[in-house]
Amino acid sequence: MKLFQIIIAILIGLSSTVLYQHRESISDFVNLAIDLTKESVSSHYSHLFGKARLNETAAAQKAFSEAASSSANPESHFPNLGYPKEQLIVTEMSTQRAVAKIVRAIEQSEGAGARVRRSIGTRNQRYFSPFLMLDHFATTAGFPDQLTNSFPSSPHRGQETITYLLKGAVDHEDFAGNSGTLYEGDLQFMTAGRGIVHAEMPRKQPDGSQNVGLQLWVDLPKKLKYCEPRYRDLRAAEIPSVDVDEGRATIKVISGQSHGVDSVKELAYTPVWLLDFLLRPGAKVTQALPQGWNAFAYVLEGNVNVGQGAEAKKAEQYDNVFFKQAGDVIHLATDADATKDARIIVVAGTPLDQPVVQYGPFVLNSEEEIMKTFSDYQGHENGFERAKNWRSQIGDRVY
Repeated sequence: MKLFQIIIAILIGLSSTVLYQHRESISDFVNLAIDLTKESVSSHYSHLFGKARLNETAAAQKAFSEAASSSANPESHFPNLGYPKEQLIVTEMSTQRAVAKIVRAIEQSEGAGARVRRSIGTRNQRYFSPFLMLDHFATTAGFPDQLTNSFPSSPHRGQETITYLLKGAVDHEDFAGNSGTLYEGDLQFMTAGRGIVHAEMPRKQPDGSQNVGLQLWVDLPKKLKYCEPRYRDLRAAEIPSVDVDEGRATIKVISGQSHGVDSVKELAYTPVWLLDFLLRPGAKVTQALPQGWNAFAYVLEGNVNVGQGAEAKKAEQYDNVFFKQAGDVIHLATDADATKDARIIVVAGTPLDQPVVQYGPFVLNSEEEIMKTFSDYQGHENGFERAKNWRSQIGDRVY
């Protein structure tokens, strides 16, 4: 019996020595097991705690990484959401898209006295996946981080905004310390992801003129709703253009393809084409678009004939022309006797097969996520930690 006790004591001593020598490896293994257990439990019971909690788990980060690395080509970080791999070409077999409806953008007040014309995000056109809202602004007022001491105007979650400045200059600033200025012809692609609070304020122009631009809200795929916020700026000098129809039309290829010019860049997580058409009198242009994508054409200035033959429609300034999905080209033309040029913004994007639940600038996939977002914002957590006591330097600007 005494010999047995001695043997046991020796074995315990040897085991302790081995465990001590390999304590770091064992600790790593235990931590890994705990993390995997947490991930499994979180994934299994996420419906009980609200999907907004996913951003707290390794599962959400894994989904974001997988989506970001899944791409149409090795140099792109777009999620694989049907982005065309080849150059789209207009042929004799191409079929035109019919006009589904035309919506006139009606002017309304927004932000701190800003005036905008909204054609997506209204009763006439609530959503047009992946597009949530389109505002055409012409204003000297802006969008501060707070409209009053207690009411925030610009917290966001679950979507992206694309701002295209057509005239003037606009400053922006957020609670993460990001800031900058957009000038005429510049664009900013802001991914709100899990949470951002920011301000957008125009600069006072020497001649007192308004700052003019477009802001498009784009939905994020479900698995990217809680990604980290980010910005992508595109300066006017970086945007290629192409002249067609013997110089009667000029197209700025901001993102997408047009007449052999490819300007696909890593700008938004949801693939979007954005083309700026300047059509002089008598211009005729046929533009190829990705099949199955939703597309619209917003008339900034002048009048334009959309379509050919019996399906042709006339669109005027501030009209937004929504196309049916069937077909792969659209036709744009101006009258030969037109007294002014026409300017049209053509936008196309891959539709997202997911529910949309929106409360102001919060865009999620369920009411539970919206309620969780309110809780996160009020509690300054899960992406809104830096919102506590933050005030922008530009938000109090008054002209």
